Amino acid sequence: MFEKSIGALGLALALTAFCAGGTALAQSAGETEYMNACAACHGETGVGDGPLAELMTVDLPDLTQISANNDGEFPMLEVIQIIDGRSGIRGHGYPMPVWGQRFKEALSVEIGAYASEIVTRGRILALAQHLESIQAQ
Repeated sequence: MFEKSIGALGLALALTAFCAGGTALAQSAGETEYMNACAACHGETGVGDGPLAELMTVDLPDLTQISANNDGEFPMLEVIQIIDGRSGIRGHGYPMPVWGQRFKEALSVEIGAYASEIVTRGRILALAQHLESIQAQ
């Protein structure tokens, strides 16, 4: 069990390093996370026109306008906190899933609590970096 946790921790640290470095792999990981977790509601391009959007009880924000709505600056920490959802900052009226908890629960049994938290943070960072990359110019 210990060896499994150490291996998972190494993988988690590598993923986090890739995300922090802004490499092509991190960008691809962020886009993949977005397509799997977000596009159904927010749409493939982030403008809020996903196939489930019409079923929502709140308006979905145009995610390509985050920077424009924040004086041209992308509020990375706020975006990370909204995606994560565990810190009390919740996305658009609360129907958005708490992705931090979902990601962590999916991994906790397999790789342990500490490693799953690191992987979860890496996934959320990759998502936030993807959102930063799709901002309208």
